[in-house]
Amino acid sequence: MIRLVGPSKLICAALPAQPLDHLLNGMHQAKIQGADVVQIELDSLSHSDLAILLRSKPVPVVILSRSKWEGGECKSSEQDHLQSLLLAKDLGADYIDLELKVASALIKEDKFHQLKSSKIIVSTYLDSFTALLEDPSLLVTEMKSTEADIIKFVWEAANITEIATAFDLLSNSQVPIIAHCTGERGLISQLLSFKFGGVFSYGSIEGNTIPGLPSVSVLKQAYGVKNTNMGTEVFGLISKPVSHSKGPLLHNPTLRHAGYNGIYVPMFVDNLKEFFSVYTSPDFAGFSVGIPYKEAVINFCDEVHPVAQSIGAVNTIIRRRDDGKLVGYNTDCEAAIVAIEDALKHRDGLNGKHSPLSPLTGKQFVLVGAGGAGRALAFGAKIRGARVVVYDIDFGRAKSLAAGVSADALPFDDLLTFRPEKDAILANATPLGMNPHVERRIPVLEETLRDYKLVFDAVYNPRKTRLLKEAEAAGAVVVSGVEMFLGQAAAQFSLFTDQKAPEEFMREIIMEKF
Repeated sequence: MIRLVGPSKLICAALPAQPLDHLLNGMHQAKIQGADVVQIELDSLSHSDLAILLRSKPVPVVILSRSKWEGGECKSSEQDHLQSLLLAKDLGADYIDLELKVASALIKEDKFHQLKSSKIIVSTYLDSFTALLEDPSLLVTEMKSTEADIIKFVWEAANITEIATAFDLLSNSQVPIIAHCTGERGLISQLLSFKFGGVFSYGSIEGNTIPGLPSVSVLKQAYGVKNTNMGTEVFGLISKPVSHSKGPLLHNPTLRHAGYNGIYVPMFVDNLKEFFSVYTSPDFAGFSVGIPYKEAVINFCDEVHPVAQSIGAVNTIIRRRDDGKLVGYNTDCEAAIVAIEDALKHRDGLNGKHSPLSPLTGKQFVLVGAGGAGRALAFGAKIRGARVVVYDIDFGRAKSLAAGVSADALPFDDLLTFRPEKDAILANATPLGMNPHVERRIPVLEETLRDYKLVFDAVYNPRKTRLLKEAEAAGAVVVSGVEMFLGQAAAQFSLFTDQKAPEEFMREIIMEKF
């Protein structure tokens, strides 16, 4: 009979093999940062170090043992290995995590019961996802037969679609279970573990990071993973890459502030068709869409809002609750154009004054970048009566966008010699200048920046890019991508939740975190 173990949601700080003093410090840091449990690798420790660690533990400890045939560092004999496990048990290890092969060998030798005063995690480390697909039910049955307290599956995700199998294992298990994927594409297996019924979510310690693992404090504070449950709706950012996004730092606190049972997670997607064919559950209620998918994702929407259809780019998708259909929207367009208009009105002292014309009407609007964000800006500017000029490193793409908004398209190299009209608008819709490559910017001559009345940069990380700093020094009004980000995120929040976005709260978060 499987024994249920303590709290059902435990954040476990995984400490890598390192010297004793670092492990001792790591355990205390784990407690300070909010971990419930600390995982320490047995096979790199001497018996004396193990004794010091377990006698000094400030939080419960998982002793992780990986034998040499399962990829661990254990070089001791089987008998020495058992003695180390027994010592860990005698010294008060709260959990002992060992592989299925080791557990099966100990059961066969009638030695498994000697460890039972500690709670036992029996683990299977798979070489690949395909190894699990061969016959998962037989593997689960074999693991359950050990009568471990918790069973655990781990593999490195080659594609985000594999993680759906981890969620199925968690949701369908009749015993306490851990199932997660390592690597950058495996991140959501940690973030959504508790939603689908997992008992552990693993994190690293700030300053002692482990590739592919979020920090304990990020799990607890930024994502609020312990607040998730079966009813939690998942909203995700579909992008490649995705690690740069600060969307989770804004959306998750906002969802909590509004009392909405949802979580917003980054989704590293390699193939849109595979992703949408796998993530069909109502649990996945909506998506933001980032680089490079804003145009291609239209093909996977069941319906597209007319504005997004005319722009040819979608940055927001909701799964309609009554029929499950995916509906695409574009919240970039209005957010960016309103931010630019507001800045121009403020410059001209027109705040609060009604005018039938947009301050963009008749202005030359020089747009650099013809991707999803660029398309939103071009169509928004055209609707407001601006005269658009389009540059893109892909001249064919620039010409295609220009044709759609009756604009001029010019070769990207011409940007170096382009002389704008007085009081023109310059808008960067490329990733140039995005963190960590903050020294980059679009190739506009510094002396021409003084001819622009306003310079807008869609990049929001950093808040003030090199382009904006130089434009501001030249006397132009500057508008950060943060303003566009806030506007589009507020509109997304309303689409996701059917609630009015708390914009002032969202602005405070952005000013504090971005």
